Formats: sequence, C-alpha cells, structure tokens
Amino acid sequence: MAADAAQVAPDVYKVLFENDRVRLIEARLQPGVTTAMHHHRDNLVYNLADGTVAFTDESGGTVEVPLAAGETMWFPAVDHSTHNTGSTEVRSLLFELK
Repeated sequence: MAADAAQVAPDVYKVLFENDRVRLIEARLQPGVTTAMHHHRDNLVYNLADGTVAFTDESGGTVEVPLAAGETMWFPAVDHSTHNTGSTEVRSLLFELK
C-alpha cells in the first residue's frame, strides 16, 4: 500500500478534521501538477470547482475524469497518483471513512 495522501503531498491534501470514524481532507491541485503515488481510504468526494484530472493506478492504467462543481463521487480505497490535466485549480473535499 502506498503512503497516505496527506503525507505524500501536503501541498495538495490538507486534513481539516479527523476523529476515530472519519477524516475530512481539502484537495487543491494546480493545473499541470502531478502527485506521487498515494493511498486513500474509502471516500466520498464533493467537488468545489470544475476541472479535469487523470488518475493513474499502480499498474500504470490511467483514467481521465471530468469534475463538476457540486458533484459528488464515491471511490473505494485506492492507491493512485493524480494529475490536473485541466487549466483551472481542482478543489475538492474528501470524506475518508475509517
């Protein structure tokens, strides 16, 4: 398993709240920036801004995902890197379950 997102990329992932059941992370990824491989627990994402990201998993498979402000998405636990392929800052809230 890859290291925790907030440890790998503290300039991108900021822990806003944490207790024994949930962790709330703010993600802010500038255009063109790519994070190192990192881990997320099962999580619900709420997008604060429109954008486009590419997620690359440990096998090298990449999927590009358009993000819409106000959209919510569910992701099972994952190890991946993230690349902002758009022209705007990607801003999201991640609610990670423990």
